[in-house]
Amino acid sequence: MDQMKVALIQMNSNYDKAGNLARALSMCAEAAAEGSEFVLLPEMFLIRGDNLDLDEKREPVPGPSLKKIMELAKEKEIWILAGSICEKIEGDTKVYNTSALIDDKGEIVAAYRKIHMFDVDINGTKIQESDYYAAGKSSVLVKVKGVETGLAICFDLRFPELFEDYRKHGAKILCLPAAFTSFTGRMHWEVLLRARAIENQCFVLAPNQTGTGQKQVATYGNSMAVDPWGKVIARASEFEEEIVYAELDFKVLDNVRKRIPVKH
Repeated sequence: MDQMKVALIQMNSNYDKAGNLARALSMCAEAAAEGSEFVLLPEMFLIRGDNLDLDEKREPVPGPSLKKIMELAKEKEIWILAGSICEKIEGDTKVYNTSALIDDKGEIVAAYRKIHMFDVDINGTKIQESDYYAAGKSSVLVKVKGVETGLAICFDLRFPELFEDYRKHGAKILCLPAAFTSFTGRMHWEVLLRARAIENQCFVLAPNQTGTGQKQVATYGNSMAVDPWGKVIARASEFEEEIVYAELDFKVLDNVRKRIPVKH
């Protein structure tokens, strides 16, 4: 494949699970109508906020919500990365933070469970994801329309060894659905996304949340696609729900790797 049209969906998800799902489906359909082949949703697109309603959040993979995404992918013949949902773990009070990759036949072909938990102090507000979420154990490299693609979620961005391993095993695309905060986003979001793109000579696709998330911490928006040279080729605003589009040109990737052969 020489080129791939992708769409990054930026959402302001809230407690209204049905409303969030309806908007996600509508935006995916809009992206398909614009000719997108691969559509990416952000982290926790289905329901977002504090963990008081964890029972309402959790679903199996696939559950009723993902099945609707799967139906749309089949109908529109597009690939969809269902950014992440709270995946139910049988016999456990915790959940996985899980990305489901759905192919153009409507089948889940991969599921990635967030490895690195967001246990931090954001400007005086402590967030402890490990209180509610179980950490995933495995990286996931999978082909999207024949192109090797590495999956990650949000806080994983700060762990370059994950992405280096993907590149070592042939990745050309790195996906990072996120709910990256405004406080850290203004300092680190673009810098880290471009760094992962440059050091691995991959396309990086990062749909982010906007609006307020857990503990009313603001998220940064600025969903972004970065090419293997580190150039931002698509970028959303900070405050609006929107779709941004990018054309991935794999000849550009091949040229970058040929000119500066940093991996062996």
